[in-house]
Amino acid sequence: MKGTKRFEQSRQHLLKAGDAMIRKPLAVAVAGVLAGMTSAWAQAESKKEPVQLETIEVVASGQGSLTVPTLVEAQHEMRKIPGGANIIDSESYANGRGSTLQDALGYSPGVFVQSRFGAEEARLSIRGSGIQRFFHLRGIKILQDGSRVNLADGGADFQVIEPLAARYIEVYRGANALQYGSTTLGGAINFVTPTGYDAERFRARGEAGSFGYNRLMLSSGGVHGSLDYFASVSRYSQDGFRDWSEQENWRMFSNAGYRITPDLETRFYLTYTKTNSQLPGELTKAELKDNPKQANFFNSNIARYKRDFDLIRVANRTVMKLGEAQQLEFSAFYAHKKVWHPIYVVMEQPSHDYGLGLRYINEMPVAGWRNRFVAGFEPSWGKVMDNQFVNINGEAGPRIHKYDQDVSSYTVYGENQFYLLPELALVVGAQYTNMTLKQKDLHTGDPRQKKNYERFTPKAGLIYDLNPEIQFFTNVSTSFEPPSFSELASWQATPVLASAQRALTFEVGSRGRFGIAEWDVAFYRSHVRNELLARVDPVSRFPIGMVNADKTVHQGVELGLDMELAKMLYLRQMYTFSDFKFDGDPLFGNNQLAGIPRHFYKAELLYRHPAGYYAGPNVEWSPEKYYVDHANTLSVDTYALLGFKLGKRNKTGFSWFVEGRNLTNQKYAATVSVTDIAGVGAFGGANSALFFPGDGRSFFAGLEYRM
Repeated sequence: MKGTKRFEQSRQHLLKAGDAMIRKPLAVAVAGVLAGMTSAWAQAESKKEPVQLETIEVVASGQGSLTVPTLVEAQHEMRKIPGGANIIDSESYANGRGSTLQDALGYSPGVFVQSRFGAEEARLSIRGSGIQRFFHLRGIKILQDGSRVNLADGGADFQVIEPLAARYIEVYRGANALQYGSTTLGGAINFVTPTGYDAERFRARGEAGSFGYNRLMLSSGGVHGSLDYFASVSRYSQDGFRDWSEQENWRMFSNAGYRITPDLETRFYLTYTKTNSQLPGELTKAELKDNPKQANFFNSNIARYKRDFDLIRVANRTVMKLGEAQQLEFSAFYAHKKVWHPIYVVMEQPSHDYGLGLRYINEMPVAGWRNRFVAGFEPSWGKVMDNQFVNINGEAGPRIHKYDQDVSSYTVYGENQFYLLPELALVVGAQYTNMTLKQKDLHTGDPRQKKNYERFTPKAGLIYDLNPEIQFFTNVSTSFEPPSFSELASWQATPVLASAQRALTFEVGSRGRFGIAEWDVAFYRSHVRNELLARVDPVSRFPIGMVNADKTVHQGVELGLDMELAKMLYLRQMYTFSDFKFDGDPLFGNNQLAGIPRHFYKAELLYRHPAGYYAGPNVEWSPEKYYVDHANTLSVDTYALLGFKLGKRNKTGFSWFVEGRNLTNQKYAATVSVTDIAGVGAFGGANSALFFPGDGRSFFAGLEYRM
């Protein structure tokens, strides 16, 4: 690819959104795609260069890891997916600050990820998943080396992930994550750590910058006969751009693998996380414009919002090859987390989660035709003791509740890929999911609540390889997402047990490279039923329950386009169009669903010298206002952020970078809370505190040594 690494993005999906889609930002993006592909064609025609075939790494038996694919092997597997999916090489974000999920996933098409207050707490959404959830996570399955990180009910914390400790990241959007048993609208993200086979013998990295930011990471890996190992330790802290936004994290990731025979390998994982975070909360639009550094007064001075937890997680993954064309995989994990979480109440939540996984892969031909069959079974269990107390200036007062929460679930899935022609594959699959949630308040003696959710979700798709470099795909799929305990919790005297969210999604797209361009694009349209949305009291602003919207539509475009504009000059781009709306709702009609910008664009132009030096500007642009409430009465202003980075990246020895962000010191909302109606009264309407300010002008520098 002419000296450049593949920019590891995906591409997602538009659909016909009518005239509303024909906006200037979309026109600019589409023009960029057409121009890039046209110039690519012209350059290829003029140079008459032979097509470069895809490089496929072949690992002989007894070499490399059986339990963890290499980056090249994982990229090759991605071409077997008939929909939006991509891989992010950790080297693509190691050339700048690597602190948050936004740093790691920011250029992945279709992934909307924004830090809530410059730290690791983020809003993460794919195709409008968890659109109501501005805290923690819902609607996306997070995996560490193929094992689930989410709690058994589907919720998750971002602080358990260390982007710098990953070798690569796999992003599967929507039903394209079936191979990991994901049933949700958003799909799955898998963070893959190095093994002793591909890790540096020693790596040390330090970062420092504005707002008291500093990060230190040490790692090492190696192979000794049949045994290999990898371990990393990192510490991160910040004072924060805003008041009451200090954070400190310690994390350790490690794994050790043992090759029992040339065809059998087992690998054990140990993870430890300790995190302490102050939560500055939301501001009104006027407060943001006046002083974005301030914290929400209630958060910082009265309730003293925080989220602190310790987590320890152990896991195993074992792979057995059954000849040349069959493979059996087994996985297991256990996680214990203890949370201290002062918010409107003080929550103390010890939890235990554990699960198993069994997957079988068969690539034997069927009657001489190329074929690939995958089947799996994933049961999991979780238990949370949700202790809630009166919040007295951030300390626990009298007990209010003692919820004993239990969840059990299992998923059975299968998928078959049959090649009708050497270049055309038919993919069909399905999964069955069953989840049971139980809750009883041991303090009040209220009767136990129990809710069971189950659904069969099929999918079908096609993959067409025009040539070894260019691929087209299409699929139709279904998704299913039960509510988590957070969705079932309610301030109502008689809580309503919400129904599971489900959707039917159509998708078409392409991935490939030609001439100077590499692209990943997908268009999608999801018809959603029972979307999980929250109700908020329009005067007090307190939540009053979770409801299911009748019908909503999620449709959009997800585009990644990377180009070599000239020798050593590279342009990386990501554009996402998100058109999410109600469909004839009795209260909101055809209003836009709140919380996600309709147009979102990021680009980086870098000069890269063969000696490892690089320099160039970058931009993040939200060109159109979007709403914070489903009634469409209060909106987020547009913004454009300018940054610049320079440095030198070496495979061994010293590397360094210097980076500036938001150089024009824009005051803007990085993301927002979502409500149904912005409301009335002293705390409603324009006075609604729903905006999370983004960081102001900042500078960072880093130094790394690898051997």
